[in-house]
Amino acid sequence: MFAQLPMYQQKGKQAYKAKLDGIRKFTEYLGHPETGFKSIHVAGTNGKGSSSHMLASILQEAGYKVGLYTSPHLKDFRERIRINGECITEDFVVGFIEQNQSFFNTDHLSFFEMTVGMAFDYFAKEKVDIAVVEVGLGGRLDSTNIITPEVSLIVNIGLDHVDMLGDSLSKIAFEKAGIIKEGVPVVISECQEETTETFEQVSRSKNAKLVFAEREVNEIYQTSLLGDYQAKNIKGVLAVIDQLSDFHISEAQLRSGLMNVVQNTGLMGRWQQLHSAPTVICDTAHNKEGLSIVINQVTQQKFKKLFIVLGLVKEKDLNAILPLFPKEATYYFSSPNISRGLDVNELAFKAKEFGLLGGKFERIEAAYQAALKDASPEDFIFVGGSTFTVAEVI
Repeated sequence: MFAQLPMYQQKGKQAYKAKLDGIRKFTEYLGHPETGFKSIHVAGTNGKGSSSHMLASILQEAGYKVGLYTSPHLKDFRERIRINGECITEDFVVGFIEQNQSFFNTDHLSFFEMTVGMAFDYFAKEKVDIAVVEVGLGGRLDSTNIITPEVSLIVNIGLDHVDMLGDSLSKIAFEKAGIIKEGVPVVISECQEETTETFEQVSRSKNAKLVFAEREVNEIYQTSLLGDYQAKNIKGVLAVIDQLSDFHISEAQLRSGLMNVVQNTGLMGRWQQLHSAPTVICDTAHNKEGLSIVINQVTQQKFKKLFIVLGLVKEKDLNAILPLFPKEATYYFSSPNISRGLDVNELAFKAKEFGLLGGKFERIEAAYQAALKDASPEDFIFVGGSTFTVAEVI
């Protein structure tokens, strides 16, 4: 799978297919599994993974059989496709590839197209009550955008993947709004001045009920997911649950679902604590908006000294990202072990321009171990900058 098919997380833009022809042909070949289950479709720049896992956890607590499709994975490909928190079986993955090998040989699908087809086929065959489907990139032309969900959810919009989605929030919002379907209610988690008009226009054109969660949801709920930034995600999740007219969820199940997200769904990498004394937190935030929230929370922690293990991928705007990081921290620069990993020398050189100083390490694991060695029990270590940086320490 990994060797023969282009994969966005390894190849970047060259693996991205800005059309739905491939996935439509593949799902037709599979017998249209996308029509075999109900779904919730989740798009956005920051927060769509956490929101998807929260929704799945709540529905599981209510007794439903829940599919969950997310990307990318951190350690194991099978993390992308789950039912009630359990990863897709190795046998199903192997069997699916073997059964459809002739199709793959003639129709050169992207890695993501193949994975989406596999997920939809699995959910249909396992007869899930509902599946929470996270968009991979964008929305309008994302391979997941062949479903007609019960509700659509669009979370925060930020300037990420501008080379593919557009160089302004309104352009990116238009791509995300591509998941809005005729007559299907859509929830917007966060009101943003630059994107509101786009969502209003698209929802009107689709006769879709539009709900701005920040305006509609006033209750305060807690979640087991750490990080102050989850408060906005929770409002979007609650508004989606409110629109699910065919699913019965009690107040107790709602609260329990929010408090048992990790146990129910296996979510990793969202303000996740890896160690205590010193405290080690990792987070997969990797763009300006996401990192600004996470770094703000880092600086609010109580610690004697701050250590940051940092690794990025090549296409990020360093002039926008690096100023977010505190100058008073000690840095351990490295590069994620993928072809898209930003060279550690380039990262350290550029970071120095912004007053971020530290050592260079060939591997993320070596950088992390060095930080652990240098830190005292009262210190704080943050590991992040990329999903792939986090994947190497979890």
